[in-house]
Amino acid sequence: MSIRFSRSVRNAGLFSAAVVALSLLASTGFAMETIKAQVTTAPNVPPPITRTQPAHVIVDLEATEFNGRLSDDANYRFWGFNGTVPGPMIRVMVGDTVEIHLKNRKDSKESHNIDFHAVTGPGGGAAMLNTEPGEETKLKFKALNAGLYFYHCATSSPSIPEHIANGMYGAILVEPAGGLPKAEKEFYVVQSEFYTKGTGKKGETLEFSMENGLMEHPSHVVFNGSAGSLVKNPLTAKVGDTVRMFYINAGPNLVASWHVIGEIFDRVYPEGSLVTPPLQNLQTTVVPAGGSSMAEFKVEYPGTYINVDHSIFRIAKGAVGLLKVEGTADKSIYEGLK
Repeated sequence: MSIRFSRSVRNAGLFSAAVVALSLLASTGFAMETIKAQVTTAPNVPPPITRTQPAHVIVDLEATEFNGRLSDDANYRFWGFNGTVPGPMIRVMVGDTVEIHLKNRKDSKESHNIDFHAVTGPGGGAAMLNTEPGEETKLKFKALNAGLYFYHCATSSPSIPEHIANGMYGAILVEPAGGLPKAEKEFYVVQSEFYTKGTGKKGETLEFSMENGLMEHPSHVVFNGSAGSLVKNPLTAKVGDTVRMFYINAGPNLVASWHVIGEIFDRVYPEGSLVTPPLQNLQTTVVPAGGSSMAEFKVEYPGTYINVDHSIFRIAKGAVGLLKVEGTADKSIYEGLK
């Protein structure tokens, strides 16, 4: 074979490969990047997405069973994801291909899975993610719809409600194309109930009560997994900041009446819809069990603002949190008179 002919064959091969590559790019519009999701523990939120094209996003989650603080008086045997209750917040964008890697710790006593409310497909992926202790399962899905979505364990043994009631839930945000408007502060808050039984002895580890769950009589209603978690570690902002709160009601039973005392929600995206126009100037918004809401408000006066479920007796069960705002007071907005 002559050198000239050899070069011709090689060049033809390179040309053919280039044509194939260009054809693939033309059919998809871009070469999809593979990235690992940056997940966060409540009340922290993953950073806003700055890329403009969908990606292949890998999310690592681990089912865990552990003892932790439920209140100042009691501990609880939680079931959760990545060692926390609530589980991590995940942030992707519409059009992303999301790949879930779910591990179940070897020392777990139960099998676990995840039903993602952001998934289009039977069971939200739960059947494909049934994971025995010490094993790992994987699921791939396309994020077709923008919104703020709930995820939770849906294993039927011993029962789906028990897995949720023990703390197996979290949030996945699917950003719309173009992302969300800028906000100086973003927070992830999950309201949930715990149904317990115990002796009443201080410091004991409480157990789950199916009877109280069926009666819908929670012993605790809390934000971010324990009573007073957002009192001991309050959210913070400065005067002039726009605060965006991603609010999940994990239930498993109660409907939440979300209110921030002393503030008005400038914009509320009810039930986590990010594609419909927001409601404006709301005092209190309803969040169904297994649902969500996103609210934005500009803080215009310094001080301490109290986050509550306005089914107000629930404050006594732990549903209270603080937002502390620093800055200069504008007396034209708010002032006591003598």
